[in-house]
Amino acid sequence: MSDKATAEEGAGRSSAWEVFAIFLRLGLTSFGGPVAHLGYFREEFVARRKWFSDASYADLVALCQFMPGPASSQVGLGIGLMRGGPLGAAAAWTGFTLPSAIVLALFALGLTQFGDQSGAGWLLGLKLAAVAIVAQAVLGMAKSLCPDAKRATLGAVAAGLLLAAPVGLPIFALQLGVIASGAVLGLILLRGDVNAADGAPLRTPPRWVGVICLLLFAVLLFGLPLLAASTESRAVDYFDSYFRSGALVFGGGHVVLPLLQAEAVDTKWVTADAFLAGYGAAQAVPGPLFTFASFLGAAAAEQPNGLLGAALCLVAIFAPSFLLVPGLLPFWNGLRRHRSARAALAGINAAVVGLLGAALYDPVFTSAVDSGRDLALALGAYILLAYWRTPPWLVVALAAGAGAALQYL
Repeated sequence: MSDKATAEEGAGRSSAWEVFAIFLRLGLTSFGGPVAHLGYFREEFVARRKWFSDASYADLVALCQFMPGPASSQVGLGIGLMRGGPLGAAAAWTGFTLPSAIVLALFALGLTQFGDQSGAGWLLGLKLAAVAIVAQAVLGMAKSLCPDAKRATLGAVAAGLLLAAPVGLPIFALQLGVIASGAVLGLILLRGDVNAADGAPLRTPPRWVGVICLLLFAVLLFGLPLLAASTESRAVDYFDSYFRSGALVFGGGHVVLPLLQAEAVDTKWVTADAFLAGYGAAQAVPGPLFTFASFLGAAAAEQPNGLLGAALCLVAIFAPSFLLVPGLLPFWNGLRRHRSARAALAGINAAVVGLLGAALYDPVFTSAVDSGRDLALALGAYILLAYWRTPPWLVVALAAGAGAALQYL
């Protein structure tokens, strides 16, 4: 990393209000799922604001890929924590999460007059904007994190393994395997290419804070089921179920849906029809898919439901992330400073580029581009982002409008 990048990364802190305002805008415009969110974050905080270098951002992404829970939300928490402390983390999560959580909770309370929007032109435009944003992120990270033949090969092999995997394999397990393999190969192949000084130190809480957070995570993970079994409180049942959903699912995003269905539908808290309706609505809103929990809490058959239930389930499913991010970051920060760890991280970062490249094709590209017209719109959005330096929120708005217009041609 250059001295300039290090200075930029280490300079300044941000108020919770500034962090909240930035993440609120991202929460209102970040369509496309977790991989697209990582693209939005990189464009905002690495390319535009230069709060982090590509290497430090990729290190944070790599850590969050290893954690259970929603990876993109955890990256957002980490950014807020490192830039603005605990209040910054809370501000980042609130801004990024509230827009979709509120919409889904209101939808559960009966705002269904808009009907099924899954085939709407504006939604297709948003998906195509996500293609452009992820493409820009992948190419930018590849240039920075795969600068030589070894790392470019690692990234290409990682992408190839993910794309060629047989249907039916658990994708989150495959992703973890690819990242772990990247670490091993980086340790073997790249130790002579890095040094312990690479990367500015990340701002993290003290290690004692990390220890407390990890202990509290363990206490809640194992203690909540016991508390739920010993009480007749439906609120405790809800918190226990959604906390475990956020704590035990690797891969985030759609991977959590089977567990949520088991927790909410099999227990008769929510009907199967309502579950599917809420899942459909969750596809049409920006922000993290884990906000689906707010719909399930609002739609629950037993109290606490409504807005109180939405808030309870939303906090419960994200609570593990609030403990794991500050719990693991202090130890990750120290580990990444050693030569061997840096070599492993270089391999991990190359694998992460491959992982994002594979996800750019499937599901981002395959779920959005179905014709030459779609491809042309995605390319136009990419040109606006990469060459005209158009703000991502404006590209998203223009793509949505273009998609709506093209629907009638």
